[in-house]
Amino acid sequence: MEEPVHKKTRTDDDDNVALVLYGVDDLKMVPWEKPLPKPGEVLLRMQSVGICGSDVHYWTAGRIGDFVVTSPMVMGHEASGCVVAVGDGVKNLQVGDRVAIEPGVPCRHCDHCKQGTYNLCPDMRFCATPPIHGSLAHYYCHDADFCYKLPSNVSYDHAALLEPLSVGVHACQRAGVCLGSKVLICGAGPIGLVCLLTAKACGAAHVIVTDIVEQRLEVAMAMGADQVIKVDTKDTQKLANQIREKMGGAPNMAIECTGVEASVSTAIYATRSGGVVVLVGLGAAMATIPIVNASVREVDIRGIFRYRNCYPVALEMVSSGRVPADKLDHMITHHYKLANSLEAFETAKTGRGGAIKVMIHCD
Repeated sequence: MEEPVHKKTRTDDDDNVALVLYGVDDLKMVPWEKPLPKPGEVLLRMQSVGICGSDVHYWTAGRIGDFVVTSPMVMGHEASGCVVAVGDGVKNLQVGDRVAIEPGVPCRHCDHCKQGTYNLCPDMRFCATPPIHGSLAHYYCHDADFCYKLPSNVSYDHAALLEPLSVGVHACQRAGVCLGSKVLICGAGPIGLVCLLTAKACGAAHVIVTDIVEQRLEVAMAMGADQVIKVDTKDTQKLANQIREKMGGAPNMAIECTGVEASVSTAIYATRSGGVVVLVGLGAAMATIPIVNASVREVDIRGIFRYRNCYPVALEMVSSGRVPADKLDHMITHHYKLANSLEAFETAKTGRGGAIKVMIHCD
């Protein structure tokens, strides 16, 4: 894929660089034209950008489902930055404001947007989802009303984590987690861990986390899990019984964060009759699961897609201490400078050094 030419029109001090995906296994740090804010936008000097599993998947596969990389695309969507310029009509932010960036900007006009379910907007423009550029650069422009001003006690790193934390908020809302809930979380990767934090912030009385990796379960315990189970059997009903026994009863709800068919089956078998299973992880397009078991026991199976109206909630949880800062710090295992982004992506892909969340610092 041929690299685009970006005209140099500003001083060296204004030069911008970005991490750009050109195709499968083809990531490059290249000069990139510094954008100018349009009406309703702000220009941000980027600060912290976390690497998501979807970023790695685009790099290694060139697509996720129907979203295919067909032209150069700037990476990054878990992000925070500082406002350095504002476009016409911006009233909620000013130069110098520190912000978290909600990466999806909907059309605002369709039925989904008008009804509040804007995450389902068919014309959503989501950072680093083809063909929309992401924010892994020195400078980036974004709609001001999807940038959230940070209080002084929220760091740029924690602001970048609001993106996956918002997934946890949406998942727990869809599951109906509340005071006293017994919750099963399948998977102790970044999304499973933010679901754990959110469930605890919602008042869950008992949370069990499962995974196949001991080190991640240790992190889950450090982040507040009541119990963990290392998955070492392919017998999903046996594992479900083990979960129920360890919890002292069936969980009210299960939040499945792996997308693995066996894990989905375990979640269904383990959940109490009349409970809820929320599917967060994305696996194979077709799966064999015990649907009759779920049906006759009235176990609701609900999907989620990203999040909606969750950033303000996630930010409040962090700023108020409902999600403690030290718990978030357990997730961030690696730090890299923007110039070392290729190494950062390699770390995220291989999981070396026990990588959970790899953070890139752009400034």
